[in-house]
Amino acid sequence: MTARVLIVDDIPTTVRLLEARLTAEYFDVKTASSGRDALAICEPGQIDIILLDVMMPEMDGFEVCRRLKANPRTGHIPVLMITALDQPSDRVKGLQAGADDFLTKPVDDVQLMARVRSLVRLKALTDELRSRAQTGQEIAIEDAMRAMDAANAEGGRILLVDNDQRSAERIRSYLAASHTVDVLANPADAALQVAGGDYELAIVSMALGDFDPLRVCSQMRTIEQTRSLPILLIAEDSDRPRVVRGLDLGVNDFIMRPVERNELSARVRTQLRRHRYAGELRRSVTNTMALAVTDELTGLYNRRYFDRHLSLMLDKAREQDRDMAVMLIDMDFFKSVNDNHGHDIGDAVLKEFALRLKRNIRGVDLACRFGGEEFVVLMPDTDYRQAQSVAERVRMAVAERAFETAELQPLTVTVSVGVALNEHETDTPELILKRADVALYRAKREGRNRVVFDAA
Repeated sequence: MTARVLIVDDIPTTVRLLEARLTAEYFDVKTASSGRDALAICEPGQIDIILLDVMMPEMDGFEVCRRLKANPRTGHIPVLMITALDQPSDRVKGLQAGADDFLTKPVDDVQLMARVRSLVRLKALTDELRSRAQTGQEIAIEDAMRAMDAANAEGGRILLVDNDQRSAERIRSYLAASHTVDVLANPADAALQVAGGDYELAIVSMALGDFDPLRVCSQMRTIEQTRSLPILLIAEDSDRPRVVRGLDLGVNDFIMRPVERNELSARVRTQLRRHRYAGELRRSVTNTMALAVTDELTGLYNRRYFDRHLSLMLDKAREQDRDMAVMLIDMDFFKSVNDNHGHDIGDAVLKEFALRLKRNIRGVDLACRFGGEEFVVLMPDTDYRQAQSVAERVRMAVAERAFETAELQPLTVTVSVGVALNEHETDTPELILKRADVALYRAKREGRNRVVFDAA
């Protein structure tokens, strides 16, 4: 995933070094040499992540970060503070100023890229939630800021996975004054424990003996109840390659041993605040979205909502020079389901399909019922390869398992899928949908139960 990165540092050599590293990974890099310049660049809201030096003249990084987080237009932009200071108290001060993460100079390439990618993913999800709120015209930016203010970071319910009793007790003692911490000594039971525990954070030790800690993390990410649960790894210096892999799997943060009490507390508070803020946003979007934009049968958005949101997202994709894909899905021979089994059974199949659809698209994707047995998915920041992966996953989720209904025999159902991307400067929502529709009918003509891409 590409992103727009702002580097803020008054030392030109540091700026050039960071710029070269990030440009090599295809990030769009802007630079500023002072805090005031940085605030001005961020004000229009076109930055995805800020790499912020602490020691600068006139206004230090802590003050810049506080001002960014206090501004409704910039408060959602992740801030990664970078400094030569290496005292735990400095890291804690940075996190308390509102920074999302903290790196020490000289910057380690692996840590830099891992942190940037993790925060960019978080920003993309936050942006999509904010866009949905804007489209529904029910949640304003002020509501999101109030949700952030209300998202305190005390009284968290935390699961610590560590089979070293002494280590686990030390970590638990660091957090017990402010949070409820359950210790799980058997990593194999982690998925079952978090699924029924109403936890807000999982802390996983990388030192689990013969058990792979990344397996614990991946299991948490595959369970519906814990898909958005923040995960923090506790790692040794030798674990860096596996930490990077963990971040790719969806781990949110990590801390290196020896664990410093105040840094751990600050990172835990940051994760709890983010988790509660995201939860508040989701509840606000759900509770304030009028029934006029929701399909009553499936619970998905309806075509009215989709048409408005597609226009908004296409404008954003064009402004930011980003990819976007639209996936049109039609259930094969669905009329025969209604004719042979009745509309009650047909409705049950549609509801089950909607559940499978939501489970097999990504968090940033928007699924809508387009009408009848036709559905559409809007996929922001998505290229051909990513769109193909999501479309095939949806198709297989329908075809590989029959639909259980009130009938004695489960029903076998398949879908045909047409996909189009915003490939032309002159694209309009109508043109993209038309190309997806043409691709869908090609899938029908070529035998159904397949994915076809627009050939434009």
